Amino acid sequence: MRIGILGSGLMGGKLGTIFARAGHEVVFSYSRSKEKLNKLARDARGKARAGTSAEAARDADVLFLAVHWSRVDDVLKQAGDVSGKVIVSCSLPMNADDTGLVIAHTSSGAEELAKKVPKARVVSAFNTVPSEVLFGVFEARRKSSRPSLVYCGEDARSKKLTSELIRDVGFDPVDVGPLRIARYTEPFALLVAQLAYEGKDGPELAYRFEWFGK
Repeated sequence: MRIGILGSGLMGGKLGTIFARAGHEVVFSYSRSKEKLNKLARDARGKARAGTSAEAARDADVLFLAVHWSRVDDVLKQAGDVSGKVIVSCSLPMNADDTGLVIAHTSSGAEELAKKVPKARVVSAFNTVPSEVLFGVFEARRKSSRPSLVYCGEDARSKKLTSELIRDVGFDPVDVGPLRIARYTEPFALLVAQLAYEGKDGPELAYRFEWFGK
């Protein structure tokens, strides 16, 4: 699969690295430093390279949006026409100092993103776990018991592609419904962050849902 990463921070860098190591073609993009993108591509190995946001978007089967909410409009402008593209949003609609959501309850960041790119197909995923846990989950992916990862969206094909990539990282994908369910998953991400960054056991934290009574 051809994957474009829009964002070179912890989440974008780690996901792009994992996808490259899982055998996908990856383009890292959107950084103030071209050398940072080149280093991400070198360290990821496999079929990874650095590029502009437009290059990352042009041939991608899936685009991963992994920038701070304040940078969303800018990165979309640089990416150009994303009509028909699957965009997996890892971004939470956080305020400038990352202390709270600027959109919640009656809408969500994912829904507002979909309004910005009405001809793209938006899926919300990977924003409910800390980036610090990703490599550990990937390394443990062959274990029988996997952590869960929720995702939501409107388009069935886009969600199927997203679920495959969730499995590639090492999670058990949990489809929680249409994109409006991001109104619940985004605040849930803050609960996970509270445990990860304010708890005593560190940020390498994932979650798992189990069904009983079947």
